[in-house]
Amino acid sequence: MSRPTLALSTCWLSHRHTDGYEMLAEMAGLGFEYVELSHGIRITLVEGILKALEAGVIKVASCHNFCPLPPHVMQAAPNLYEPSSSHPGELSQWWKYTLRTLDFATQVGAKKVILHSGSVRFFWFDPETRLEKAKGDRNPAEFSADPSYQKALAKGLDKMTAKAGPWMDRLRDSFTRLIPEAQKRGLQLCVENREGFTELPLDIAMAPFVQSLPEPDTIAYWHDTGHAQVKQEEGVAVHRDLLERNASRQFGFHLHDVSTEGRDHQEIGTGRIDWEMVRSHIKPHHLLVLEMSPRLKTDQVERSRDFVLRMLAKSFS
Repeated sequence: MSRPTLALSTCWLSHRHTDGYEMLAEMAGLGFEYVELSHGIRITLVEGILKALEAGVIKVASCHNFCPLPPHVMQAAPNLYEPSSSHPGELSQWWKYTLRTLDFATQVGAKKVILHSGSVRFFWFDPETRLEKAKGDRNPAEFSADPSYQKALAKGLDKMTAKAGPWMDRLRDSFTRLIPEAQKRGLQLCVENREGFTELPLDIAMAPFVQSLPEPDTIAYWHDTGHAQVKQEEGVAVHRDLLERNASRQFGFHLHDVSTEGRDHQEIGTGRIDWEMVRSHIKPHHLLVLEMSPRLKTDQVERSRDFVLRMLAKSFS
């Protein structure tokens, strides 16, 4: 029986490496055959990455836009330029560096490119700022039931829904324009669900948005388990619903857990995510990428890997 491909994202360790070869060798040493080159890949890592791939140290399954980083940027910046922007200059830069990611993905043999979808920007009265104020320093179990938080959430959702239209139109135009470029390179584009309140698409609008895009074999949904869980605990979305509504058009997952305090990118199996529910939505053609916090130790990444392997063994013998 065919089974999903499992990979580890470089977001866990790229910050502490100056040699791309050594970075990929460390990942291969953990038993991974595939990696995702994430949005923290500095130009200085590229030479070593290419040498490691030429030597057969490991394979690249996916790249996360922007990869590599623009020359003037030295740390992860996936929202540096946004495809929903109202500024032509920013859209031009998004296009330039996204095409560069597509070219790099082709060079390293990746098949998928994960994309962020921009955000709605507010000059005054940003609803996300108000929500953060309503949360305070409390964990989700405390703030989610607070009437003042629920009031701020309802107002924020209304404001986002009312304003999102033009931003979504520009996003759709950007992605539609990108599709032929991906097809020329034999790549698949993955639209990731996000954790930020003002980031696009709205969770309830994700499935209709993805379905509205042409070429389902080229562009589809990408599910981030941590982001979905954070949104669920904030009362913004329902984790299971996101998976069910997007199941017919999905390329894969970022896998990580969420702690009691609401921190994501944590060791898998130690937090609040219902992994049996997630497992029921994993298909043989999916790419599964462990996206671990740089704060995690090596043994936590290994336990996360083993947890996922045991989970897959239940579905794919």
